Amino acid sequence: MNGERVRIVEVGPRDGLQNEPGEVPTEVKLELIERLADAGLPAVEATAFVSPKWIPQMADHTEVLERLRRKPGVDYPVLTPNLKGFEAARAAGAREVAIFGAASEAFSRKNINCSIAESLERFQPVVREAKKHGIKVRGYVSCVVGCPYEGDVKPAKAAEVAGALYDMGCYEVSLGDTIGVGTPARTKAMIEACASRVPMDKLAGHYHDTYGQALANIYASLECGVRTFDASIAGLGGCPYAAGASGNVATEDVVYMMNGLGMRTGVDLDKLVAAGEWICAILKKTPSSKAGRAISAKRARA
Repeated sequence: MNGERVRIVEVGPRDGLQNEPGEVPTEVKLELIERLADAGLPAVEATAFVSPKWIPQMADHTEVLERLRRKPGVDYPVLTPNLKGFEAARAAGAREVAIFGAASEAFSRKNINCSIAESLERFQPVVREAKKHGIKVRGYVSCVVGCPYEGDVKPAKAAEVAGALYDMGCYEVSLGDTIGVGTPARTKAMIEACASRVPMDKLAGHYHDTYGQALANIYASLECGVRTFDASIAGLGGCPYAAGASGNVATEDVVYMMNGLGMRTGVDLDKLVAAGEWICAILKKTPSSKAGRAISAKRARA
């Protein structure tokens, strides 16, 4: 693994902020995106074109996408749950969108109000339109290890949905342990199943840290051959439909671990820590990143 490139997809401005109870000003979102891109992250998920009725925090999606200052070489994907969301995103200048399914029937119904099969049907026209306009599509699969409503999820089910998204035309499929119940062994079994349907270099890991297993699951994924991971600045965010599942893995912790493994991320850890401190000060939160807190304390003592 030493010397290999790892791609980190920063999801803080979307997944990290979507559950914040108070409105986060558009200016703050734009500056956060800019700070993260300046830290060297190759992809920063900017917003979600979802109904403000369901996710009020993302109501300014059009303004965010239209106003963000794009840094050359950085991707700014946005979530689009359906064709209506896609058309709005395209009109606002989206160059990459993400669609999101689930490996659990109950979660699919709670999250996007339809069955897994119906969700996949709903995504078909989005992918077709995206292809027509030269827009990249990334796929997400939620609850790949466990579901808050159904319990354990079989690896074969995660593989089935991941395969369907890849076959549909997603250039990459991100495997989400939405409630953070995965362990290295279960994560490896899930990845091996998904790799039977999707090439390993087209898979990404998206692990929540509810049980403190996210970094261990990332390491297990690295051993399997996965080289793309989603992470959120300062560990912000969670899932609005998964009670108690707050805690995306912190980007600072992932970069610190990758640095220690000799892997190349292209990310400036000091700038990343500063961005985490900045957004947490605004949100009046303590960063949940252990590496971030340690680096900040060390800097304060110097």
